[in-house]
Amino acid sequence: MDAETPNTLLNLAMQSLLSNESAAIQALGDIPRDLFVPLFIAAFEGGHKNVLSAMIKVWPFYCLHIGPLIIQDAQHELLQAMIENLPVCPAQDSASRRPKLKILDFRQDTDCRTTCPEVSSKSPFCFYSCAFSGHSIMKKEELPSTVNSKFKAQSPKPVELLLDLSLDGSLMERQFLVLLKGKIAESAGSLHVCCRDLQVENLCECKCTLKFLDLKCVDQLSVEKGSLSGITNILSRMVHLQSLSLYNVTFRSLNRKVFKIFLSHLQRMESLKELNLTSFCLKNHLDKVLRVLPPCLEFLYLPFCDLSYRDFRFLSLSPQVTRLKLLNLSNNAMYWDNVEPIHTLLVNLSGTLQHLEINHCLLNDSAISVLITALTKCIHLRVLAFASNPVTMPMLVNVMNNLTPLMELKYVIYPIPIHCFEQWHFQGSLDRQKFAIVQLQLKAMLELAQRGDMNWITYTE
Repeated sequence: MDAETPNTLLNLAMQSLLSNESAAIQALGDIPRDLFVPLFIAAFEGGHKNVLSAMIKVWPFYCLHIGPLIIQDAQHELLQAMIENLPVCPAQDSASRRPKLKILDFRQDTDCRTTCPEVSSKSPFCFYSCAFSGHSIMKKEELPSTVNSKFKAQSPKPVELLLDLSLDGSLMERQFLVLLKGKIAESAGSLHVCCRDLQVENLCECKCTLKFLDLKCVDQLSVEKGSLSGITNILSRMVHLQSLSLYNVTFRSLNRKVFKIFLSHLQRMESLKELNLTSFCLKNHLDKVLRVLPPCLEFLYLPFCDLSYRDFRFLSLSPQVTRLKLLNLSNNAMYWDNVEPIHTLLVNLSGTLQHLEINHCLLNDSAISVLITALTKCIHLRVLAFASNPVTMPMLVNVMNNLTPLMELKYVIYPIPIHCFEQWHFQGSLDRQKFAIVQLQLKAMLELAQRGDMNWITYTE
């Protein structure tokens, strides 16, 4: 019975059962397996903590994924109750239904089913089990039975808890981590906490937490604030990052040893598809980063990186960025007379680029006129953002006339023309009446081009 297509009569039966929690808990030993999933969903959405706690203890499937359910702040208490009651030690009683749960997944994934289809009763399987940590179920079950049969018989069965962590220093986060550490201690080594998406607000404040996590599982890492030396320390414990986002990273110089160590870690990340280096000053050193990146890179964010003409010239010819789907170069001044490197870059990406951001780059009419010819070749472009550039109204009209034939382009974030300001770079001097006329003109042009599906928006004060 699939939880994605609930039956009205079944829902009524679940609600009736949950109206008496004690009766629902007593019935768990007798109800058919097929009713566990709809009952779990109804109990979770209804906030029945006691029923959920009891269900976790006797869950009759190999895995349980929260993915399709929407988790509100008020439901974090339910998640904590599920962790508290997660069986991590052998059952001591002779209950009629012993737990089979080995993988509890708290990650949000709308495409994920509540339970994975079982290959067979003798060989259960989960699509989302950890494949990288030596403490994972998959790795432990791969150990040769002849060598480890005695060890396996004496050790508790491994259990995995899959989750995404946001270390923001909040009270809720601290309480959750205390619970997590306590459960790990209770398990005596049988519980493997597998964190796939790790977000760190301040690296200096999370050192103790990061010590008890197995960072080999992490495939998405985001650090809001931290030193480059601290980041290299945690990168040394990661093996297969797919996404790395660093914001406001502090370091003394790009010529020191710590930057070279950082590059060596990047070079190991053969699966890296997304790199975000916001506010990472790379002036005249972008080539060193690009050379160590894998050719499979799809998303590249380089805003506020103080990139030079030399950097852009290398970027335009780099084989590591030939498959980009997203490129963000915002807040890097491109005030040179020659913007040919950017033109070349866009032409090289014309077959893959879907999202381009070049906001606040000091691109004038002359530069935009050169880039238009390259943009028209980007047939898969869906989002273009070039706001806050000193562009005139005639050039903006020219851009619209050239971009409306791109049928996949749905969103354009455009710059307010300079004639709408008393002084262009001061937002407080915006003449709203002139701006309103610009909006009406652009709207009329879209209607004339029969592009009602294309949205032209911009930033105001």
